[in-house]
Parts: sequence; structure tokens; C-alpha cells
Amino acid sequence: MDLTRTEVTGRTRGAAARFGLIALPVAFFAAFFAYPVAAIVARGLKVEGAWRFGRIGEVLAQSDVRHVLWFTTWQALVSTALTLLIALPGAYVFARFDFRGKQVLRAVVTVPFVLPTVVVGTAFLALVGRGGLLDELWGVRLDTTVWAILLAHVFFNYAVVVRTVGGLWAQLDPRQEEAARMLGASPFKAWRQVTLPALGPAVAAAALMVFLFTFTSFGVVQILGGPTFSTLEVEIYRQTSEIFDLSTAAVLTLIQFVAVGAILALHAWTVRRRETALRLVDASVTARRPRGAGQWALLGGVLLTVVVLLLLPLAVLVQRSLDAPGFGYYRALTRADGGIFLVAPIEAIGNSLEYALAATVIAVVIGGLAAVALTRRDAGRFVRGFDALLMLPLGVSAVTVGFGFLIALDEPPLDLRASWILVPLAQALVGVPFVVRTMLPVLRAVDVRLREAASVLGASPWRVWREVDLPMVRRALLIAAGFAFAVSLGEFGATVFIARPDNPTLPVAVARLLGRPGELNYGQAMALSTILMVVCAVALLVLERLRTADRTGEF
Repeated sequence: MDLTRTEVTGRTRGAAARFGLIALPVAFFAAFFAYPVAAIVARGLKVEGAWRFGRIGEVLAQSDVRHVLWFTTWQALVSTALTLLIALPGAYVFARFDFRGKQVLRAVVTVPFVLPTVVVGTAFLALVGRGGLLDELWGVRLDTTVWAILLAHVFFNYAVVVRTVGGLWAQLDPRQEEAARMLGASPFKAWRQVTLPALGPAVAAAALMVFLFTFTSFGVVQILGGPTFSTLEVEIYRQTSEIFDLSTAAVLTLIQFVAVGAILALHAWTVRRRETALRLVDASVTARRPRGAGQWALLGGVLLTVVVLLLLPLAVLVQRSLDAPGFGYYRALTRADGGIFLVAPIEAIGNSLEYALAATVIAVVIGGLAAVALTRRDAGRFVRGFDALLMLPLGVSAVTVGFGFLIALDEPPLDLRASWILVPLAQALVGVPFVVRTMLPVLRAVDVRLREAASVLGASPWRVWREVDLPMVRRALLIAAGFAFAVSLGEFGATVFIARPDNPTLPVAVARLLGRPGELNYGQAMALSTILMVVCAVALLVLERLRTADRTGEF
């Protein structure tokens, strides 16, 4: 059957739109992720121009490597389950309840997620180690057990579940669940059969992010695990920086890469099977004050969890930063010692903010384009497969990415070693998956008939996005930007290798101070960590204010 000129034009415009949306994200990941990772792996597995694939079997045959693989997988699964169990009630409270101090509490919940892992590991060691709070009060020590690692992982990832699941939960129409209860369903049955299936994609996305973060855990395991526990990430770092065995490190990177790829492929298949159009409403309509003893008890339980699990470790950091009289540790930050810092450590604050803002812009643009492309009904198989690839930066060793930047991006046209943009590019790699995972559930919930109606009326793809999708996903976009900014502030694994000595970020400065002996260096690390907490809290409060203004139309 012959196609009319209008149909041909429409298909041509659709194909051009698909290509335009996905071209930039594909180019970004090819140049700044695939190329550097391939370069470092090739450097480790190539000897005199010949590939040594037999090295893979040699490494897997080692019993200590198999033990690392088992522990990495086991602790990631348990950490994910514990995080979901503890954080899902918090996601419900933030989505459905309206109470005084909610915006401040939301920012407090997110702050732990952006702290450098080495700092949090030290804080938990002070809580559960020898001479720590639990040891002093009850004579209990957890630093020699896996429980310290699991609790620290829940501390980090609590915000991932609360904000990812809570963002969609707040926009689900509660009348659907109320209708099920009117038909005789119990509150739990109505939630299980109506709300939980609708939340499935968001819960799966949150679980995936938590699993990837715990699967590649580095700083927490390095400090709290000691010689007993080691993840793949810790082992890659040890083989690279301590033993200088790039061959073994490359094999471990490939193993981690394959495992993460398989997990992401399974997740993408599961999410596609459960996609559905949801009835979304304004989040401000669904939130209300708690009613009845049960809801007040739930709110109280969530607040207690936040205090014990999240605020207590942060309080330890603040207390240690104030141990020196007269704010001595803070005053020391204004002086350059001429050793590990070429500038005063305090300058790391401005550097971190500038890098994080640039990384956020990059992540929102790249992630936003990718999310829109993934939700188009005419998306091809390649575009749908790109969904899983977007998550790989969270599962590949940050050590590998950092070294890959140094090795690969040193020749024209990508000679960026002396450019300031190198750090934001590395940080944006981690931020893009958050943007995509946060926006996808909401974009997929938009009724496709609205887009089709706008297209039939002659609207261009850009106008359809601007007038149909954007008003509904604007809140998710702000959440995604906040996540990207927060992640960029706390990124450490790759940044530590590419940040210049005269332009350190806050996490890099903290790690350098912790690596030097002496009470003054340790105190300055705690002081910088406290400043990082304050900066993150202020940034997140501003984000909450913007989101409130978006709902009310005022600022």
C-alpha cells in the first residue's frame, strides 16, 4: 500500500526525532565510558600486542578470588533486602503524610548518601568499634562482623528508596486503593494488589541502584571489613594501587562488568513486562496529616529510624570536628601546609560546588534525552537495549574508570588531562543513571494517547514533549537534578585519580587528610566532612523549596 506524503513526512520526522534523542547519550557513553574502560582492560590483558584470555581462568581458579566473588554477591543481596525493608515505610510517610519539618527531614535523609564512603566508614567504626558508642554503653562491638557493613550500606542507600519510590508513590491516585477497600479488601490486601503493582517499576529501579552500590562498595568495606571481608571493588583497588597487577585487576573488572550486565538485562526484561499507564495526580493533593494511632505510630517509627540510623553517625562526625577548642580544626583548614595540598583545604568547597553544578547540567541533559528516547513507542531494539547500558557506570569499578580516563583521554581529539571538565564528566557518568531511573517510571506512566493526540493535531515532537510530558514530569526532573548534584558532590572513586592537586574536591581532600597520621589531620577531615554535610543540606533544602514553588506556583 502506498504511503501518503503526510505519512512519509511523519515517519521521517519520527525517525529523525529518535536519532536526535539517542545520538548524544550514545556518543557520551561511548567516549567517556566505553572507551576508557576498554583502554584499561586492554592494557591489563595485552602483553606485547597479544591477548592473554587464559589469564581469566587463572584468576578464577584462585580460592581467594572465589571467596571475594561470593561475599560481594551475598552482602549486596542482604544489604538490598534490608534497605528495602527499612526504607519502604519511609517512602510511604514522605509520599502520603504532611507534617511539620517534612522538607528539612527530606534533606536530612538525603545527606548521608552524598558523604564520602571513607568518612562514613570511620564514623561507623567510632559507633560500633573498640571504644565506640555501643562498646562504651553495652560492651557490644560489631566492627569484626558483617553487620557493621550491612548497617552502613542501609545508612547510605536509605535515601535511594525513599526518593525513588516515594517520588512515584506521591503521584499515585489514592482513590484506586480506597475503591478496593470499599469493595471489602483489607488495607494490606488493597496495598498489595493495587498500589504495589503500580510501584513495581520504581521499587525495582531502587532495588537495582542499591544492589549496584553495595555490589561495588569500596570505602565502607575497606574500613569496616578489615582483612576479613573484601568486595570486588576493594580487590581491584588493591591489585591496581598496592600490588600493581593490572592483569588481575583487568580480569576482576571484566567479571564485575559481566555480572552487572546480566543483572541489568534481567531487570530491563522484568520492568518491560510490568509497564502500564498509571493515573497520576498532583503530589500535593495526596499528602495529608496522619490520622489515627496507627499512622502516627508509623510516622514515629520512621522518625526514630532516621534518628538512630542516620543522624547518630552524622552527630559523631560533628562532635569529632569540634574536639579542638576554639574551632581549631576549622581554622586549620584555611592554611596550606605545602604537603598534600597546594592550596588551603577550604578551597575544596568552591571546587566541589563548581564541579557538581557542571556535572548536574551534563547529567540532566544526557539522562533526560535518554529517558525520553526510552519511553517512545517507536523506539527500536537498540534504544531499548541502551536502557540497561545506562546503568553500567554504577556497576563498573570507579577505580577502573578513573585510571581509564588517565590512559585514554590523553591524545587529540580527546586530550582532556589539563581540562577542568574532566572531573564533571566523570561525576556525570554516575549522575546520568539516577536521572534516567528517576524519570523513567513517571514518563512511562504518561498516557501515550495524550502524545498521539498532540501529534495528530500537528505538534512537533519537541512541542509534544514541552506541552504534554514536561508538565507531568517536572517534579521528577527536579528530583533527578537533586540526585545528580548530590552524587557529584560525594563522588570519590574516579575523582581521586583525576582531580588536580591545586583543585581538590571535598571527598578527595577528606581522603587525603585521613591518609595522613596525626590528630590534626583527622580533625580537619571531620571538619571538612561536616562542611560537606552542611553544603548538601542547604542544596537539598533549596531543591525542596523549588519543588514546593513548582506545586504552588510561587517562590
